[in-house]
Amino acid sequence: MQLDIVNQDNQKVGAIDVRDDVFGGRVNTDLMWESVVHANAAARRGTHATKNRALVSGSGKKPWRQKGTGRARVGEIRNPLWRKGGTVFGPMPRSYDYALPKKVERGALRAAIAQKLKDGALVVVDALAVPEAKTKTAVELLARLGAGGKAVLVDVTPDAKLTLAVRNLPGVRLVGSARLTAREVIDAHRVVATTSALEKLQEALA
Repeated sequence: MQLDIVNQDNQKVGAIDVRDDVFGGRVNTDLMWESVVHANAAARRGTHATKNRALVSGSGKKPWRQKGTGRARVGEIRNPLWRKGGTVFGPMPRSYDYALPKKVERGALRAAIAQKLKDGALVVVDALAVPEAKTKTAVELLARLGAGGKAVLVDVTPDAKLTLAVRNLPGVRLVGSARLTAREVIDAHRVVATTSALEKLQEALA
């Protein structure tokens, strides 16, 4: 499979060969789903908490003696059976992250890029850089490349000025090829990658 390479003015300057067995195969939507669910779970803050009988306010004194009153035995007013008592087995702060096999992550990223290729939503450029770190410059660059709206820009080593220029653009992300995830590719309307980044991805996903 051969893809066109364009410059930052969206003019064709060459072509690059990509392997069909990497980006031209069947799009495995199951792997993509697993990767997105994992990424969403890892992004959860998990700061929810309820007060158990040790944390709720109230005295720890035994309200009445154990036997002889005719009433039910009770140890403290903070027990979960009473009003304003502690919560039993309530949610506590925890991490929702879990281990996902690396083969699944690679397969999901491979499938996500293959889907963008089939949709014609992948743009290969010779370089991604701007002369000055201004948002206006980045907007003009993305407009020339047809990457308006949600877009992910991929380079081996992101340009420092371009990183500053796109950080205020909603829906636009600039990531290194080694840190690209399937979730970022799936969420973007357009993927813009440099030739060197695409070659690195092809090596890693082969």
